[in-house]
Amino acid sequence: MSNTVTISAKIDQGLKNEVDSIFNSLGISATEAISMFYRMVKRQKGIPFEEKIPNKETIKVFKDTDAGKNLNYCESFDDMFKQLDI
Repeated sequence: MSNTVTISAKIDQGLKNEVDSIFNSLGISATEAISMFYRMVKRQKGIPFEEKIPNKETIKVFKDTDAGKNLNYCESFDDMFKQLDI
């Protein structure tokens, strides 16, 4: 026997279409997103988070970092602050 329930909500069609597009960009379904939201509400005991699609610059940094490109190495905190010109 399944331990799941169906939730029914009325949502503006335009809003649903826009949000479904964002979910698709994130690679998740509406059901997965709602389940994530419920888990976080439970954990945080309130509205939990703001999820955004990274901008192009952030995506490039993620890809570069994963590929080991454009990384700066520091030998100490002082060296890091010097490189950051702080």
